[in-house]
Amino acid sequence: MSDILSILALIVMVAVAVVLLMGLFNMMRGGDGNRSQKLMRARVMLQGVAVLIMVGALWFAR
Repeated sequence: MSDILSILALIVMVAVAVVLLMGLFNMMRGGDGNRSQKLMRARVMLQGVAVLIMVGALWFAR
């Protein structure tokens, strides 16, 4: 069970990095501020999911 959660945590962390890079590229090219805000919200939500999955993996690893 903890192996599955570890893999899920890795996938979500990669997704966080992708959304972060998308937001940075949008900001660097002077993109729409509304899109930057949506990307920021998505990143924060993904980070929360990643933390929950990591806590679950640690919990089940005991």
